[in-house]
Amino acid sequence: MAEIGPNTRLRSSVFYEETVKEGVTAFSPYNRMLMPTSYGDPMAEYDRLINGVSMWDVSVERQVKIKGPDAARIAQVLSVRDLSGIQVNQGKYVPMCDHRGVLVNDPIVLKIAEDEYWLSIADKDILMWSRAIAAERGLRAEITEPDVSPLAIQGPKAEEVAAALFGDWVRDLKFFWFRDAEIDGIPLKVARSGYSKQGGFELYLMDGSRGPDLWNIVREAGRPWGIGPGNPNPMERIESGLLSFGGDTDDNSTPYEAMLGKYVDLHLDDGVVGIKALRGIHAEGPARHLLGVRLEDYAPRPGHAVWYDVMAAGKKAGSMTNGCWSPRLKQVIGFVLVGRALRPGDTVEVIRNGVATPGMLCDLPFL
Repeated sequence: MAEIGPNTRLRSSVFYEETVKEGVTAFSPYNRMLMPTSYGDPMAEYDRLINGVSMWDVSVERQVKIKGPDAARIAQVLSVRDLSGIQVNQGKYVPMCDHRGVLVNDPIVLKIAEDEYWLSIADKDILMWSRAIAAERGLRAEITEPDVSPLAIQGPKAEEVAAALFGDWVRDLKFFWFRDAEIDGIPLKVARSGYSKQGGFELYLMDGSRGPDLWNIVREAGRPWGIGPGNPNPMERIESGLLSFGGDTDDNSTPYEAMLGKYVDLHLDDGVVGIKALRGIHAEGPARHLLGVRLEDYAPRPGHAVWYDVMAAGKKAGSMTNGCWSPRLKQVIGFVLVGRALRPGDTVEVIRNGVATPGMLCDLPFL
């Protein structure tokens, strides 16, 4: 079996060896790491997420740690959502934009202490971006990537597994809130969060040397509920209408085009990166929006990134950004990024491999 050696361009996950033992069959590059994307049976992995419990190596979800006297100011300057009310042990989902008002990431901001914040990021170099913005403004903080590797437990039975691991206090955690915990000497932050609509937790491992230990402790605790390996599941996330930054967005996508407008607080001061541009975009109205599409194609196929042309009235109207066979809807569905003139109920054609497939636009989420 070929091996990938650790290096600065492609780093290994602290759970990598355990995913190999579980039979991982596919990876995707993400934040200069490899994220498991299949264990060889997509429908079994989907079923565990929808009906049971699944565990995911999501250590590619890197953290940017901002610690120092100006940490709160830096976190706010980077975020177009108001963070003034965030409390210690609370997280908030935020759009981050460049000076054009274009999305550069959509992290969870975690308030660790009054002088410490973590950005739990999607796929982009936000460490460098954060350092540059802080230096440009003369703000004081140390900005680093800490030794933190999240492991997700997702699905309707995830709470039972988490309670078996840590105790019933996890049942009282509110969404995006977290607490410090320890199991077998392993330091963790336990958050109610995760990239699915099925519910669950993310365990922020703070000692990478204990990755295999944590994986196997969770695996054993979840055995009574049939836990098994999985990944941020494309079929479930498309059905649930969850945005994939960089998958459903391009280099011109603003929060208003990516279903994130409700997280933009235009009253923030002008020092927040992108806020002045977003005021203008909001006043004029965005050029495009994300909608769902249901295709007249009943061939089952796994979820995948696509960016196919979408045609309306014989002209290109946008792109289909993802697509999958929906096991619950029994048809092919996906997202389309199209001009605002197109609305739910309109018919379009999606050009896939030179073949036009009719479809109807609809609101998101599908389920």
